[in-house]
Amino acid sequence: MVLKTFGWSFAVTALGLVAAFLFGGWTAFGIVAILSILEISLSFDNAVVNAGILKKMNAFWQKIFLTIGILIAVFGMRLVFPVVIVAVSAQLGPIEAVDLALSDKDRYQELVTDAHPAIAAFGGMFLLMIFLDFVFEDREHKWLAWLERPLSKLGKVDMLSVCVALVVLLISAVTFASHAHQHGGTHVDKAETVLLAGIAGLITYMIVGGLSGYFEDKLEEEEEQAEEEEEEKAARAGKPKSAIAVGGKAAFFMFLYLEVLDASFSFDGVIGAFAITNDIVLMALGLGIGAMYVRSLTVYLVRQGTLDDYVYLEHGAHYAIGALALILLVTIQYEINEIITGLIGVVLIGASFWSSVLRNRRLAAAEATAGEKTEVSSGV
Repeated sequence: MVLKTFGWSFAVTALGLVAAFLFGGWTAFGIVAILSILEISLSFDNAVVNAGILKKMNAFWQKIFLTIGILIAVFGMRLVFPVVIVAVSAQLGPIEAVDLALSDKDRYQELVTDAHPAIAAFGGMFLLMIFLDFVFEDREHKWLAWLERPLSKLGKVDMLSVCVALVVLLISAVTFASHAHQHGGTHVDKAETVLLAGIAGLITYMIVGGLSGYFEDKLEEEEEQAEEEEEEKAARAGKPKSAIAVGGKAAFFMFLYLEVLDASFSFDGVIGAFAITNDIVLMALGLGIGAMYVRSLTVYLVRQGTLDDYVYLEHGAHYAIGALALILLVTIQYEINEIITGLIGVVLIGASFWSSVLRNRRLAAAEATAGEKTEVSSGV
């Protein structure tokens, strides 16, 4: 199971490390290895959230996510995106931007640093909306019940998550953005840029997430009808009914949502990579290897049914998303070490996993106790 799921990741790792060694010797080899670990640690919460969405999709769209999706993730976000940042911020053509990335790495890094406020505002708002929509929804399982119960009640207010997100954006624009960090340790006023980028992130979330939800709801009747037919067939054949997975337009928009989600998660990894190297080739190799493992881990969680067994994992991942969103907004003005960002996510997910384990043990103990009482009462 492990080899089948992570086989391509192992192969890409080997090829990527060999390419790094041939490109720049043992130094490049070490840099790519470090970048791979950085990307995996920063994106574990991404894999958990992805798994929660991917398990709703049928086999065809899951395969699309693992083929076309990985091409977008590796080549689009880890190679093309850093170049696009430079092209837009410096008003250069694509070819000029690539030439700058390869020939003048220091200037390239300066331009990316200067574009960070807009990137952080866009990604921060997109991720913040994911977190807010999660905590404001009333769920069957509650991890931090003392916090999630009142928030779920507040969530009954229409558009509350949008209002909260806009307030956070406004506060960020008048505080952090007024002294945005730039290369050389200087600070400039980027309030307008942060406001525009943040609103763009909010609009992107609402469009992609809204379309996905619309088509998912629209297909619910068809799914229910298909489930009824499946139950009838299963009853006639004497077999258990199979699960009905989402396909068609609903799955397509879920796929788009997953790609935008992955892009938002990759912002911190791409920006953080510049603390280790400003070589775009090594960056693409290292972050690309990490992205492969995130994809494989997503599939592993889906196939193993981990999210069903450990019910608080999604909670931990979404709290990590909320933390990452706030960190991105804070980094508009202040530099935060990527190790801290990664550790926060790992700690939150680890805590939610352990809480799930304890819950499962309590349920197993309760079932065992109930079974013993039944045996005694029946005189066995």
